[in-house]
Formats: sequence, C-alpha cells, structure tokens
Amino acid sequence: MAHITTSVEYAIHCLLWLVGSDGTALSSRDLAELQGISPSFVAKILPKLEKAGIVVANEGVRGGYRLSRPPEQISFLQIVDAIEGEKPLFDCQEIRSRCAVFDEEPPAWSVAGVCGIHAVMLKAEQAMRAELAANTLADVARTFERKAPTEFFVQVHDWVRDRVDSRRPGRPPKVPKPSS
Repeated sequence: MAHITTSVEYAIHCLLWLVGSDGTALSSRDLAELQGISPSFVAKILPKLEKAGIVVANEGVRGGYRLSRPPEQISFLQIVDAIEGEKPLFDCQEIRSRCAVFDEEPPAWSVAGVCGIHAVMLKAEQAMRAELAANTLADVARTFERKAPTEFFVQVHDWVRDRVDSRRPGRPPKVPKPSS
C-alpha cells in the first residue's frame, strides 16, 4: 500500500453515492457532478473499481455503475488496494548495511534479521490494513444516514431520478424551476 492518494477519497465518495442510489446506475459524469469534482478524474477511478469487482458497469444511454455486491461486503481495504495497488507502505532501503565505519562488508550482527525500522513500519502497516479491512462502506453509510437530514436524501433521490430520466430517448431534459 503506497501513500493513500485523493483517488481513494474520490473512489470512496463515489461508492457511497452508489450505496444510496437504490441500485440505480450512475455514470461517472453523474457521480462527478453530484460531488463537484472532475469528471475526467472520476472516469479514471471507476474502471479500477470495476476491475477489482467492486462495481459493475452497464453500457448504453441509461448505463453507468452499480455496486457489485452489498456495501457490507466492501471493505475500505479492498477499495484502497483497488485504487493504489497492494504495494508496501514502507520500502526498506537497508541503509544499515552502508555504515561508513564498516570496511567492505557489513558485519553479520548489523544486518541480521529484519531491520528494526522496517519491523516497526511492518507492524504499522499491518495495523492500518486490519483497520481498513474492519470498516465497510455500509459502516460509513450508516454514520452518514444518521447525520444528514431526511430532506437531503429526498433531494439526492430527485436529482438522480431527473438525471436518469433526462437520458431516456426522446425525453427533454428537465428545466429547473426558478427560485422565489
């Protein structure tokens, strides 16, 4: 696991919107516009999630992405690994073997076993991976559902429905009502 980038954050936010979409497929553009983020950036993230089996894509005018399984079965670790790959958090360079006071070869005692620094980093990575594996999309979605007012979910549902309806052949896009 490399440094966790903004791609992971965007991916998790996209997936949380899919949790709340009630199985309605959302395009990468829908997901980007819903969140006010770059559509081209989101379009690069979703294929990685699809390749990892986290989402499925439907083609066509009404196509888009859906979760491939219930959110209780999608861990943060799976998402991080899908986006970042399964790279180690720390890449030990074995600096301990390069000490200037060693002649040509470092003595056996200095390089025996796992480097002490590397050992700490391995433990930290294991703890982080365990925590990421213990948390699912459903956990975070439940927290959000308790926090947001019901009206917010109605507004999102209406927004998604309008987007999907506007993609139906022969149907004009909905014109927003003027605000009073």
